Amino acid sequence: MSVVTGGASGIGKAVASRLSSDGATVHVLDLGIADGPFTHRVDVSDEAAVRATMATLGTVDIAVNVAGIHGGYAPSWQMPDGQFERVLAVNLAGAFYVCRAVLPGMIEKGWGRIVNMSSTSARDGVAGASAYAASKAGLIGMTRAIAKEVATAGVLVNCVAPGAIDTPMLDSSGNRAAAAARSPMQRLGEPEEVAALVSWLCSDACSFSTGAVFDVSGGRAPW
Repeated sequence: MSVVTGGASGIGKAVASRLSSDGATVHVLDLGIADGPFTHRVDVSDEAAVRATMATLGTVDIAVNVAGIHGGYAPSWQMPDGQFERVLAVNLAGAFYVCRAVLPGMIEKGWGRIVNMSSTSARDGVAGASAYAASKAGLIGMTRAIAKEVATAGVLVNCVAPGAIDTPMLDSSGNRAAAAARSPMQRLGEPEEVAALVSWLCSDACSFSTGAVFDVSGGRAPW
């Protein structure tokens, strides 16, 4: 059984669709979705809500943390009060809450896959988006630490770092033409291209990669 946060749109939706086509039962956690048998309207920054939802699902084999917000552009000294904390709460703490909820079951079963969605911004930094860059860099450090904690337990924990992907977040956070120009391939990535990599990371075929960061940026920022 799989859980995908932020699965209502963009990369998360593509990941949920790909895992479903791979044969997994997929539960989606997202604020932009109505409650249903496999959909759960949850704010991942609310640890109690995450814990309560996960408790209803049983043992989770695969968890993909995609839920995230950008926060818009502003110099750090002009960022609205509370904006830094909110971005980190969703992007970083939310992923931590899901990891903490699913890891005991994975460890007990002796098998599990966790993928956290970072960004090329974690390495490059983007002027005016310090909160977003910090949250995505934090995901990498957290991923590597957790991966080492469970390295002998059959649980693999990895990061994917997309560049400019054709999603609603890109429309709301930046210039599409400029974003495409930053890629050596001179185009935007597609959510399905990210989902294909996630699919492999969540499979048995991935057996000796953990604590790693996988680039999906058209060559912009190999890790």
